[in-house]
Amino acid sequence: MEYGTIERDIHVDAKPEVVFEVISRPEHMREWWPDDARYEPVAGAEGELVWHNAETGETSTVEFAVEEVDPPKRFSFRWCFAEPARQGPSLLVTFDLVPAGAGTLVRMTESGFREMGWEIAVLEENYRDHVSGWDHYVPRLAAYIGRLVGTP
Repeated sequence: MEYGTIERDIHVDAKPEVVFEVISRPEHMREWWPDDARYEPVAGAEGELVWHNAETGETSTVEFAVEEVDPPKRFSFRWCFAEPARQGPSLLVTFDLVPAGAGTLVRMTESGFREMGWEIAVLEENYRDHVSGWDHYVPRLAAYIGRLVGTP
């Protein structure tokens, strides 16, 4: 298996401008992905993503840095840094938005797994965890956009 890149495509019935707001603004992001998101949607901004585990009561915080903001075409960020203070290798997530009829094709790409320097077992575990995560969250993105614009 190739553990280099994860790609997910989804079509949503909303204009790229609407989709861009949903993927780039923390108040929207927390509705479909993390429980909380704290950052400014500008290139170079640093922040964090927070998940709360209702079963264990634990909170997980991941450092986050906005990489590229090109409305309404692209939003990208780095996360899962190998070292403290957002240093060393990290994973890059890019959302590319392409107009498609009355809606938008959203292509999410996450890369950088091999560059993290993980042992193969850790690489495989993290890769599978992220595949599972995106399989869960990308459909939530589409559902949230649908609720915002009033489509089923």
